[in-house]
Amino acid sequence: MENMARQVIFLYFSFCFVAASDFLHYSVLEEIKQNSVVGNVANDLKLTSNELKMKKLRIVSNKNMNYFNISSENGNIYIISRIDREELCGSEMNCFLDLEILAENPVNVYPVRIEIQDVNDNPPSFSKDIFYIGISESTSPGARFVLGNALDQDSGSNSLQSYELSPNTDFELVEKPLSEEDKYLELILKQQLDREKQQRYRLILTASDGGKPVKTGTAIIQIEVQDVNDNYPVFSQKIYRIDLNENSAPGSLVIDLNATDEDEGSNAHITYSFSHIRDNARQVFSLDSQTGVIKTIQELDYESARSYEATVEAKDGGGLAAQCTVFIQIVDINDNAPEITLASLYTPVPEDSPPGTLVALINVKDLDAGKNGEVVCQIRDTQAFKLMASSNNYYKLITARLLDREENPWAILDVNDNPPMFSKPIYVSYIPEHAPAGTSILNVYASDLDEKENARITYSIINTIIENIPVSSYISMNSMTGVIYAQRSFDYEQLQELQFQLMAKDSGSPPLSTNVTVRICIIDKNDNAPKILYPSPDNEDSTIFEFIPNNAEKGYLVTKVIAVDADSGHNAWLSYHLLQVPDPTLINIGQHSGEIRIGRDLQYTDSLRQKIVVLVKDSGQPSLSSTVTLSLVVAENFQEVVPEIKHTPSNIDISSNATFYLIIAIVLISVLFIVSVMIVAIFKCKKSTATTLGTYRGNVYPQFTLGCPSEISDTSLPFPFSYDVCVTLDSKQNEIAYLKPVQNVPTDNLIDTGDSPSENTTQI
Repeated sequence: MENMARQVIFLYFSFCFVAASDFLHYSVLEEIKQNSVVGNVANDLKLTSNELKMKKLRIVSNKNMNYFNISSENGNIYIISRIDREELCGSEMNCFLDLEILAENPVNVYPVRIEIQDVNDNPPSFSKDIFYIGISESTSPGARFVLGNALDQDSGSNSLQSYELSPNTDFELVEKPLSEEDKYLELILKQQLDREKQQRYRLILTASDGGKPVKTGTAIIQIEVQDVNDNYPVFSQKIYRIDLNENSAPGSLVIDLNATDEDEGSNAHITYSFSHIRDNARQVFSLDSQTGVIKTIQELDYESARSYEATVEAKDGGGLAAQCTVFIQIVDINDNAPEITLASLYTPVPEDSPPGTLVALINVKDLDAGKNGEVVCQIRDTQAFKLMASSNNYYKLITARLLDREENPWAILDVNDNPPMFSKPIYVSYIPEHAPAGTSILNVYASDLDEKENARITYSIINTIIENIPVSSYISMNSMTGVIYAQRSFDYEQLQELQFQLMAKDSGSPPLSTNVTVRICIIDKNDNAPKILYPSPDNEDSTIFEFIPNNAEKGYLVTKVIAVDADSGHNAWLSYHLLQVPDPTLINIGQHSGEIRIGRDLQYTDSLRQKIVVLVKDSGQPSLSSTVTLSLVVAENFQEVVPEIKHTPSNIDISSNATFYLIIAIVLISVLFIVSVMIVAIFKCKKSTATTLGTYRGNVYPQFTLGCPSEISDTSLPFPFSYDVCVTLDSKQNEIAYLKPVQNVPTDNLIDTGDSPSENTTQI
């Protein structure tokens, strides 16, 4: 039921409810036009204009149809629909409508009783348009013939007042009491009739009320002169009173009327009919014309009509008739559930409302009467609310404790009391290096237990500086979806990881937010070939010589190839291989160390000079590699290496004097350069510290510092790096130190050997 469902709708305002004990009385004429003023409540309650606005007066009607409304501006009660007194109250002398005026701030209920006054809007009417009467010619003067009565639905002076019979010499009209309030008419024969002179009479009966102007109703009395029928039907009672339960089924017996007639034959055959009955009763009851049995023809409802009245006429075959009145009183049973009406309603309820907040003002009524109409109201299955009885069947529904919309969201107004929550405590994502700008990296998600604007989340990046660059230069974010995009292509050799914080903020007032850490790891690709640092392979026109004493034994360390890879992990695992070697048994190389050693004892038959090519490759897929070419010179001592270094190709044309002198000059310059280099190297070796220059068995180790350019393999290594390459003058001892970074290494005193400045150079 709609009203029962509405009892759980919640209202929010606290106010005081006071019931008024006295009625406000007004009166109004029925059928008055709409918007007519009935009375002024503000004047009668002595309310000022400010009080009138604060109270917000409104009418609560107990009827199914509302006839009145109240103006919140001036307090006038006015008509909003047509009022028919006869429809509301029937034939009752007094007609009242009871209303309730509900006021707020504070709440009061003022009972109002409005009397509906009658106007002369209904003419008198007879139960029949034509009354047929048969009169025997032997009927003696003074004989009486029942005509019944006219009814006027108006009351007071507007009701039926008088009857008038059209002028004639044979009949006159008299009124007889039928009940305490009603009368019926009798037609009296003034003189004996003579059928041979006149067989029929047609008289006009007029009923007039007391209204101004007077309204009338007419009926025709059709008289047939017959033979003798001198006995009237007789009822056992003039008035019958019956109590009938409202739960009586259709077809239930109401009363069996049995009129008798002392005549015989057709003059004693009685038929029954309703002489006068209201429309609402005619739809409920039926009368058997032959037996006089009255039965119900539909279900009864005490709440719709509590009583019925009908006039029954019994007429014999000679036209004589008698009447009786039947009063039927409906007995109430408990067939109506209580009706719950929300008098005031405030929803939704803010979830931070304190206990005792008014949710709803509820009116509970039962249409049944007596004990059946007494009502007790309560609520069940909730600890959040409680019901407090007020007065005049009103109850207040209030909060019993603090509310939580997230626990029970129904009809609770959300308050922004929950911050957004990310789905993970930390987000980690991976992106390959060189992925194009605009690549989607990660989609973060946060949820909010609140609703609507309080749960609408926007995402933003908390500004962070990474490598002296704002994080917004690296990544961007869709503030609505939480998708993170790359702003640029990443290079693993420049940046391996981005770590920053995101903020999720709701749209509440004030807004709440939560931060989360995001790590973006750059995945390395094998995009850098190994870089050979020593010996330098950059200048292909220069020959790299390595000295091998002719008494070197198996396992002698000739030199060490040093290489690095700007990649990482598996992509930076390097292996060393001899790509080209004249005698594989003489020279071998450590696959993982890059150390070149003598594979067997040297023999006099071994070549004085051997050229080998070393391949360095990484372990990436596909693998990348670099090569370096070395010349190995076998000699008794270091001084014997110099002629090999000065050796010139045999295809030079020395027939030309200019060319010859040029070659001589180059050789001399080379010898002077080598001597100068050796002197400088020996001088520096004596001055250097133990970490950069060492002695072994009295022999000096010259230091080779390899300076890295500012960009190696796309700036994958920092500049500079220092490498200690110590070569002994002893034919059996060589050492090459491992790679170590040197901070702030001076470059202004390095000796240029003629390599391109954009490539790696070997400094002696």
